[in-house]
Amino acid sequence: MIVFPAIDLKQGQVVRLAEGDMERATVYGDDPAAQALLFAEAGAEHLHVVDLDGSFAGQAENRAAVEAIVEAFPGYVQLGGGIRNREAVEGWFDLGVARVVMGTAALKDPQFVKDMAREFPGGVVVAVDARDGMVATEGWAEVSDVPVHDMARRFEDAGVASLLFTDIGRDGMLKGCNIEATVDLARRTDLPVIASGGVKGLDDIRMLALHADEGIEGVITGRALYDGRLDLATAIQMAGRA
Repeated sequence: MIVFPAIDLKQGQVVRLAEGDMERATVYGDDPAAQALLFAEAGAEHLHVVDLDGSFAGQAENRAAVEAIVEAFPGYVQLGGGIRNREAVEGWFDLGVARVVMGTAALKDPQFVKDMAREFPGGVVVAVDARDGMVATEGWAEVSDVPVHDMARRFEDAGVASLLFTDIGRDGMLKGCNIEATVDLARRTDLPVIASGGVKGLDDIRMLALHADEGIEGVITGRALYDGRLDLATAIQMAGRA
């Protein structure tokens, strides 16, 4: 199981939001590339980066920061946030991003996402962000009437690399990952699932790792790392046993 340390970008700074609320941002640093290097030194081979401003704007807003991260980080960078057209997808791959994450586009233009998944095998991750079991979009500002499981099934035969499942109500809150809902989604779909939202410590990593053979590909963690509640090297070691 892969541990993805997260770097969320707002106006070029490393931040974490509470429940996806841009007004509830905690700033953890102003050098994203340096943060990426710290994660690499702890053993991370994968990184999850989000252009938060881009999620709301529908276009890249932290490109310089992402470029610096990709240049500094020796492993694989997975990027989400406002990626909603072919130019954006191609631009990020040209820059060296390994995988792009699409959520709003997956809900509003699923055929486009499927086309990109087929054109860039292994390069597209579909974000299934949930609030009370329903898919949320537009930087989580809007909640649709589409159940999470229905959204996931739409992409099973499209060449999508993984599903990224986030329980918004837990994101950045250190409440613990919604393991039950994450594993339930993995069981209901043929696609690998990446867990996200609320990771508070090693117990979450251990519990998710127990379900790796049921389709849990990885877990994203942010605030727990920045607050010192989770040691990245230990988490990676534990996840690697799965």
